Amino acid sequence: MEIVTSPHRGDPSVPYGRPGRQRPPATSTPADPGGADPRPVRPPPVRTRLVRLLQRYPVSVLLLAPYLILVLPMAVLNRNPDLGFVLGLLGLALAASVLVETVLAPLGGPGRRRTARDTGRRTLAEANSGYPRLFLVARAVAVLSIVAELVGGYAGRGSVFAQVAGAQAASPLVNVVALVSGWKYLAFALLVASFHAGQARLGSLYRWTAALVGVQVLLVFLTAISATLVGYLTFVAAAGAICGVVRARYVLVAAVLLFLAWPTLFTVRNTIRAENGVRVSSEVTAADRLRFDQQIGRASAYDVPVDVGQPGPAGYLRYGLVPRILDPGRPPLATGAAINRFLGGSDKSSFNFLTLGTVYFVDGRAGVVVYYGGWALVTGLLLRLRGAPGPLRLSLFCFVVAGPLLWSNGHPESTIAAAQNTVSAAPVFLVLLLTRRTPVDRPVPARPPGRVPVPRAGRPAR
Repeated sequence: MEIVTSPHRGDPSVPYGRPGRQRPPATSTPADPGGADPRPVRPPPVRTRLVRLLQRYPVSVLLLAPYLILVLPMAVLNRNPDLGFVLGLLGLALAASVLVETVLAPLGGPGRRRTARDTGRRTLAEANSGYPRLFLVARAVAVLSIVAELVGGYAGRGSVFAQVAGAQAASPLVNVVALVSGWKYLAFALLVASFHAGQARLGSLYRWTAALVGVQVLLVFLTAISATLVGYLTFVAAAGAICGVVRARYVLVAAVLLFLAWPTLFTVRNTIRAENGVRVSSEVTAADRLRFDQQIGRASAYDVPVDVGQPGPAGYLRYGLVPRILDPGRPPLATGAAINRFLGGSDKSSFNFLTLGTVYFVDGRAGVVVYYGGWALVTGLLLRLRGAPGPLRLSLFCFVVAGPLLWSNGHPESTIAAAQNTVSAAPVFLVLLLTRRTPVDRPVPARPPGRVPVPRAGRPAR
């Protein structure tokens, strides 16, 4: 996978980390008497280096970022005695992911320019240009996702009231809309692919993404649960930054705004719950709900691994590959409720130790190494194998980001959710494959104007 271009806006040589704006002309030394090509001496923009770093170490960045931004600062400010445990567990997971991603680095990366040895690798523009109906499919998926989310919300799917009642929503629509529950991630992935294919402008991508996020805001009022909104915002920020369509400063600004808006969102959520007869503890404040360091630190008090009745390999296949509408008799997957019951709470509530702590709790330290090392391997292959990913691999990557790699998810539900989303996306993948251009009909990306090949020996050190 190499540095990609935005062929529909400005100079095609502009890195996709900053679309729509042309790179300043690079200063060069005069050509030597032997006719060598001019050598650029200006280093690439910092924003491009940041995007390259994100794409070279995606799992490590996704693992580390929330701890640097929120978890560890709260632990330090509040002098959490479990800070050493949290740091040790984080270091163990980072060691596994960094090692695998460093080993995979020679396969190439989004920030590498094409060289004579890279003729078999593709850029994102090339990988997605063979799907002429890509943006149309992306918009159709987004619309269907929005409709399904609204119908499911009004039918009670995923609401706190159904959780308190200890039963699933009675409406048969719940099982129907559950078939496309992962399409909000699929829609974003296809919108990103459409942008890199030159079929959608960045503004269109942002508008459709805003619509998808807006539905999640509305669902907070319908379900009285804010975790889905925070999770989807985190997914969009993470996947968008790695794919080069969301700038890092936008992510930081969004994080600050969400932090400032959290007390209001927390109050609104609790008010909706109280008005519908759900008991809300007055002792838990909005600041208490941000003490994720305490949440993960609780795992240090137990001898691991702990068996709380989580599904095994056979359960992964049953829950991940068979839609509930075809298997209505299976019990709900509620590892979080089982953990809460193990901790002495009610089975009508759910608890996890964040993704990192929950993996440690149910699989032990060896499980942490295998989990993050394994997903680093999967993610590296999705992003790097034979060059940049097309819409199918990009969608699978987004499912991984939204599931196993989202820092606040439970385990093994997040892994099973990634499998469910893949099965759900199969019809869309089939449509894309059936409408794909053959290599003969596919347009060949033109060489960027004004760029002169530079001998490898003459390239400046980066």
